[in-house]
Amino acid sequence: MWNLEDICDAAAAAIAEASSAADLEQAPLGVDALPELGVHALLARALARSGPGVLREQRYPMGSARQRRSEGERCDLVLTPEPGQALVDPLAEPTLFAGRGLEPDRALWIEVKVIGQFSMVDGVSRPNPGYSARLLGEAAADVRKLSAEPAIAWGVLLLILFCADRATLEHDLAAWKARATDIGLPVSAPVVRMVDITDRIGNSVGAVALFRVHHL
Repeated sequence: MWNLEDICDAAAAAIAEASSAADLEQAPLGVDALPELGVHALLARALARSGPGVLREQRYPMGSARQRRSEGERCDLVLTPEPGQALVDPLAEPTLFAGRGLEPDRALWIEVKVIGQFSMVDGVSRPNPGYSARLLGEAAADVRKLSAEPAIAWGVLLLILFCADRATLEHDLAAWKARATDIGLPVSAPVVRMVDITDRIGNSVGAVALFRVHHL
């Protein structure tokens, strides 16, 4: 139902376009220095241009029936087959809106992690002290969230890495996949696109890697 090659192409194009825009503006910082939520916004716009509907910060199915809409874990991006579609709302069951909306198994649920080998820390460019911890810890936690949701048929981890060079990037992606296999994370081999960026803070290349997540 979902073509992950196309999704990866659109996400990589968003990173490339943001990098080129920074070059044209002669900006002091590039796409690799954006906060993660800023990258979410870039991705949402690019994915929407590619055709599907894009929803941000949607509650996971297992938490969506909680009476307070502020409760429950949320997924970064959810794609729907058509623009303008909303997910079915369990809280609407007693109302005239019961049954309206897209069932979660027809959507693509995307957790995004943006991690740089070099980053801005207190306004200074330096090796990212949290690089390994975020890569091995937070990305794995996102996979576990997706895999624990029986109502989600299509879940992916969208991992965006920025590194000093391609050799490091390729090594770290392979190491993450090997580690995921070792600890039993249910992910497929990734769809990967590389994007060259101007080195402003120590990173000269980025990778967009989509790992499909399966149920445990």
